[in-house]
Amino acid sequence: MDLKIVQAGDPVLRQGARPLSPAEIVDREIQGLIGRMRQVMYDAPGVGLAAPQVGFSLQLAVIEDREEYHKDATPQHLAERERRPVAFHAIINPKITEVSDEMMAEFHEGCLSLPGYTAIVARARRVRVECLDEHAQPRVIEAAGWYARILQHEIDHLQGTLYIDRMKSRSFSSMENFTKFWKGKPIAEVRAALQA
Repeated sequence: MDLKIVQAGDPVLRQGARPLSPAEIVDREIQGLIGRMRQVMYDAPGVGLAAPQVGFSLQLAVIEDREEYHKDATPQHLAERERRPVAFHAIINPKITEVSDEMMAEFHEGCLSLPGYTAIVARARRVRVECLDEHAQPRVIEAAGWYARILQHEIDHLQGTLYIDRMKSRSFSSMENFTKFWKGKPIAEVRAALQA
């Protein structure tokens, strides 16, 4: 069965997803779903995809920030975002158990369920996440920078929250206008110009 990314307005994106049991996780059905979600994420392309985004109200997300996605970014851009490649993995029944008390990091964020748009979103720079992996094994993830942002974005999806619920609303922009006016500019400059 082909999976399609559901778009904002679909009720599944606004529901709290149900947890999966270890027996369900290792079952062929969920293993197949993880594989199909991985392909949909690659094809989009994206760095994360939650099960509600493909119509399944399950506490499951896949993540991978491939090195090839960084090729057009400047070293300064990558350093500012603390962005490094992240290997493919699934997070199941995740819970953020610790958030750093450092200052929040603000950057533009987008979503495969709201294609063509972006906005500035403040996220914790560091998080600790407890979850099960794709083999139903307990896992603790300590993440910083862009990886922490991806985790927070995907876990939000599992709780029925979209980035637009957290965005600096004055920064909301089409990707076309983001590229035209703001791409490559420091967030402080963008915020000042938009009074966001």
